[in-house]
Amino acid sequence: MTELQREHNLARAPWGQQARTALVVDDEQRIAEAVAMNLELEGFQVFTAASGEEALSKVTEELPDVVVLDVMMPDMDGFETLRRIREISTTPVIMLTVRGDEADRVRGLDLGADDYMTKPFSPRELVSRVRAVLRRTEMPSPVPKTEVRVDDDLSIDFNRRRVLVRGKEVHLRPTEFRLLYHLVSNAGQVLTHETLLRRVWGYEYRDEDQYLWLYITYLRRKLEEDPKHPKYIIGERGIGYRFKELEKK
Repeated sequence: MTELQREHNLARAPWGQQARTALVVDDEQRIAEAVAMNLELEGFQVFTAASGEEALSKVTEELPDVVVLDVMMPDMDGFETLRRIREISTTPVIMLTVRGDEADRVRGLDLGADDYMTKPFSPRELVSRVRAVLRRTEMPSPVPKTEVRVDDDLSIDFNRRRVLVRGKEVHLRPTEFRLLYHLVSNAGQVLTHETLLRRVWGYEYRDEDQYLWLYITYLRRKLEEDPKHPKYIIGERGIGYRFKELEKK
């Protein structure tokens, strides 16, 4: 990136703030440059890496706000790179792949990816997804109550972002916590698939039912004594999900 481009990006950032930074990781230089150019046009300061090892160095040296990571790379593929990024950083990661296999998408999300896009994709959609991921990770959820005691087995402290399940604290990723927040805040009411997708992921994800299904599965594994027969997060077939009604004090 030239000094002129850097000054232009800083000028487009909100007053008093540095431009958002992005790391683009792809061994195909043409693709990396195209993605970088589109992000730069939207005001991002962009770094690039051509391998998993280089990406790990850039994550620790440059501290990017978001990583756009290709899956198919030689030596260390995107999945292994993501696994090692998650050992040192919670930076949001969007994975890119030419394969649209559901197994690949699930694997990436299980390893801690925040989003997944299949090539070819439109530059506008990629920028939109990047901004949506940043909104999810940077916007704190409002706090309706400091603490909600669901029953003897589950209590949630929204202010401290702590969840206790049968007396033990469980770790929730930011997206899992946002999903739980919206479910608990509307306990007893059915929230449609589209409503949850818009509120938790953003308007751009209103048709991505698989994301919702996966994160409901993650929450049930962490909260429910028997995830196959949940008592907290109940599915309404073809409509959405509801959290069990809270007992009135």
